[in-house]
Amino acid sequence: MDPCPFVRVLVGNLALKMPASTTSAPRSTSSSGSGVHPTTAPCYCRIRLNKLPYQTASAPLLPATEEGPASCTGAFAAAFHVSRADVDRAAAKTALLLGARLRRRTARLKVAVYAGRGGGVSASCGGGASGRLIGKLVVPLDLGAAMAKPVVFHSGWVPIGKRRAGRGKAAAAAAAAAARAQLNLTVRAEPDPRFVFEFDGEPECSPQVLQVKGSMKQPMFTCKFSCRSNSDLRSRSVQSDPGTAGPRNWLAKFGSERERAGKERKGWSVTVHDLSGSPVALASMVTPFVASPGTDRVSRSNPGGWLILRPVDGTWTPWGRLECWRERGGSSWDTLGYRFELVPDHTANTGASGAGGAGVCVVESGVPASRGGRFAIDLTAAQPFGRSGTPGCSPRVSGDFGHHGGLWPFGSFRGFVMSVAVQGEGRCSRPTVEVGVAHVGCAEDAAAFVALAAAVDLSMDACRLFSCKLRRELSASRAELLR
Repeated sequence: MDPCPFVRVLVGNLALKMPASTTSAPRSTSSSGSGVHPTTAPCYCRIRLNKLPYQTASAPLLPATEEGPASCTGAFAAAFHVSRADVDRAAAKTALLLGARLRRRTARLKVAVYAGRGGGVSASCGGGASGRLIGKLVVPLDLGAAMAKPVVFHSGWVPIGKRRAGRGKAAAAAAAAAARAQLNLTVRAEPDPRFVFEFDGEPECSPQVLQVKGSMKQPMFTCKFSCRSNSDLRSRSVQSDPGTAGPRNWLAKFGSERERAGKERKGWSVTVHDLSGSPVALASMVTPFVASPGTDRVSRSNPGGWLILRPVDGTWTPWGRLECWRERGGSSWDTLGYRFELVPDHTANTGASGAGGAGVCVVESGVPASRGGRFAIDLTAAQPFGRSGTPGCSPRVSGDFGHHGGLWPFGSFRGFVMSVAVQGEGRCSRPTVEVGVAHVGCAEDAAAFVALAAAVDLSMDACRLFSCKLRRELSASRAELLR
């Protein structure tokens, strides 16, 4: 399998210094529209690469006299992911607007520094800024060069300030003080190749899965959707092996929870096959999606659940667990909430119940139910960000990725892992899956992520309000007719 070139831009080591005369200004100046917040006020940055969504991160204030390595906070601030196609389009647009001489500048990283409590302490999609602007910074980037090797575009202190000052002596003094403020940051980019897979139809229509590289697409897997009872699912295995009880106990444990005679959606599964027809991954709905009492929605306190399984020695072995629910995010929008955890290797950790050790949650978030969004497992922010360290995937170590054992130990599940675009409810969905190269040691590894992507996409339908009718492809009666 050939990966597609991607590059990720990493920002970190944020710190802010302002002159003592500025930081000792009385707090009352903040309400009059002049001056800069004192040191007791928090500061944060809004960071944006080209037209990608803003991310926010805190910027600690340091003494104005502090210099040298102590100024490096070692904190991660933001990460942006860009494909080769995006880089080429940006380069072409820049060459058209500014001339061929400047075409190598393919991106602009914009950093705006604010004083106030409107920013978060971690990188996230930010809305409008609510603090007072201290200054701005623009860093031009040549992302084409970073496709081949890591590149540090900036590391150290740089002066920032407002571009225009208001009228009056107080406003002019405030602008002059802001112009003397300094921001420390490190901006670097590095290659982040990924395997890209595309469903050529909706998961419930049993589509092919194509591997994509540029304009080339080739079949890689096939999917088989079915809608069966939990008892039917518990009896399935890659090969009949009555002596193996582990996987059966897993399915029995999760499949028997919260079964109800009321409204529920259950028994869906997607089996992923390689081109030879052998099953290589399975997404199985083992906890029904049930409406909470008195409502028509799947609640966070009672989520539906999927197991993602892989074949090991002729039986299905649990690899991950996905839970999804429907949250009311406000008067005008709902959210598909999700949580995904990795399951320990049951062959090494199975107890008397056969359930193995507790899973490790690697992502918990949500996407808008109406317009859709992106399900992503990206642990970049969990890694330290030093001047020389990389908060991403380390080189593959022998033993981290077994041919049958999946991703284990959990310590190797780092950096960007995977993402899949999720369409809003009622829309035709053909998911595109991106998987980091470091997390694929064989085709079976990629198949597990494809099965997870199918489960996420189907959960958008499983979590639809029970007052809405599902498409007939998801009907158990129709599934029986298609057998």
